[in-house]
Amino acid sequence: MWHHFWLRRRIGREGTLKFVILWLLSEQPKNGVEIINEIEKLSLGWWRPSPGSVYPTLATLVNEGLVIKRQDGRYQITEKGIEEIEEIFPTRRIRKIEDILNEIESYIQYLEEIGKEKLINYKERIESIKSKIERLI
Repeated sequence: MWHHFWLRRRIGREGTLKFVILWLLSEQPKNGVEIINEIEKLSLGWWRPSPGSVYPTLATLVNEGLVIKRQDGRYQITEKGIEEIEEIFPTRRIRKIEDILNEIESYIQYLEEIGKEKLINYKERIESIKSKIERLI
């Protein structure tokens, strides 16, 4: 879990809220109240930004093209916003389906190279994973 004191040191007092909002929106779209509540929850009550700081920051993010405001009132991060968040949180990459599938294929290739005899103890688990994948399509 991140801590807002680290963020303030890393990106400065003015930019903290901007990047925290982008980070939260990288998980899923949220409205202003959800953002405020999530920040308070993640900071264990140490930081609850006011609506007077969150909504102007959201407006700035929209103007900068980093987020869009959807019809349902939630804000959603854009590609430009994803690039911005990846600069400040390099380990917080947004995973694309193509990347995930490539990674799965790499792991399958690795397991194939290990050989069936070494995987026999994991047969049930592999079958379970196979069933879950089949249900996806």
